[in-house]
Amino acid sequence: MKKGIFITFEGPDGSGKTTVSKGVYDKLIANGIDAIYTREPGGIEIAEKIRDIILDPKHTTMDAKTEALLYAASRRQHLVEKVKPALEQGKVVICDRFVDSSLAYQGCGRHLGIDEIWSINNFAIEGFMPVKTIYLDLSAEDGLKRIENREFKDRLDQETIQFHHDVQEGYKQIVERFKERMLIVDASKDVETVVDTAYNRVLEIIHDQG
Repeated sequence: MKKGIFITFEGPDGSGKTTVSKGVYDKLIANGIDAIYTREPGGIEIAEKIRDIILDPKHTTMDAKTEALLYAASRRQHLVEKVKPALEQGKVVICDRFVDSSLAYQGCGRHLGIDEIWSINNFAIEGFMPVKTIYLDLSAEDGLKRIENREFKDRLDQETIQFHHDVQEGYKQIVERFKERMLIVDASKDVETVVDTAYNRVLEIIHDQG
């Protein structure tokens, strides 16, 4: 059976990860490529319930390490219940966020340390990482402008500009650390252009893996 391909999408809040990753998935399906779309935290029932706990705006007293551990727990369940089975069936798995988000948000945004958060997550995923990651590059200021008018802002959306700057700095470190895996896409352009660019990158990945 053909081996599946695991591709993740990353970027700061407002970079359009969900819109772009779903747009890429839709194009894959339209062109006859066997793919699934999923997200983190979430993607399956248990992980979605953990997501609700993490992102609930009322949970203002949540400890940073508790937050990090909940993300790792959600990720573990999502990986074994949804991602790996789809890959075993030979599917292309498009995932909105994965480990890199925890490294940026909890490692740098919460100042817990990238290496410390990597250790927690490596235990959860047992070293299992995506083949490639599409990183949607956008400044923290532009990202916050985009989410300013969202009807619902989750707990992380409501964080300070300093938090988002720290997350942005975290992503810069991660892109450099894992540069062989990272494919950077300029997310400041219009949605159609970003989706098309990301889709072409994904097609290249599929071709290279074939």
